[in-house]
Amino acid sequence: MSLILSIETTTTNCSVSLSKNGETLILKEDYGQGYSHAERLHVYIDDVIKESGHSLSDLDAVAVSKGPGSYTGLRIGVSAAKGLCFALNVPLISVSTLESLAHQVKESKGYIVPMLDARRMEVYAEVFNTEYNSERNIEAQIIDEESFKSYLEEDKVYFIGNGVEKTKTVISHSNANFIEGKLPSANEMGHLAYNKYKKNDIEDVAYFEPYYLKDFVAIKPKN
Repeated sequence: MSLILSIETTTTNCSVSLSKNGETLILKEDYGQGYSHAERLHVYIDDVIKESGHSLSDLDAVAVSKGPGSYTGLRIGVSAAKGLCFALNVPLISVSTLESLAHQVKESKGYIVPMLDARRMEVYAEVFNTEYNSERNIEAQIIDEESFKSYLEEDKVYFIGNGVEKTKTVISHSNANFIEGKLPSANEMGHLAYNKYKKNDIEDVAYFEPYYLKDFVAIKPKN
């Protein structure tokens, strides 16, 4: 048996789940519009553990969504995961944020494009087939009328994530399907983390860093 705590903080959704052998037992998340990670993450962790009837010492591993995503959100999630791993002496498992998001789409054919909002008309996006194999690596890209054209001309494409809002204003192809109102969630992480746990595909807790994709840029306040 493997009991894994999963932490997802890459967007405004502060999400925590507890899974057993890849099946989600309990999920706690905040699908609000603001970032509540600093206030709610550790509360959610405590709630999930208590509601399950387990204790932190029962955990076999801690999984964290590794990015890309919000710089601050990633720092909070990874710091919490590392702290738990050090304290409990359990392995750290990293899960691709976009791969996890892609698993919210259940279709038999076509392509899945999980995308997270970046600056202006830019998104972080990857392309998967409906068996969740990556067809194109993660890119930070500017969305225009030609984006994903080769995939759209071949089959249906399912866009999901908070990058959908800007994308649907530009892409109007008949094969484009926009799944709105969805964010990465710890609910899909348990299965992915369990597969990595079985293969001992774990991270070095001391040296692991989130996948930012782009460098953090601090914006100076206006006088």
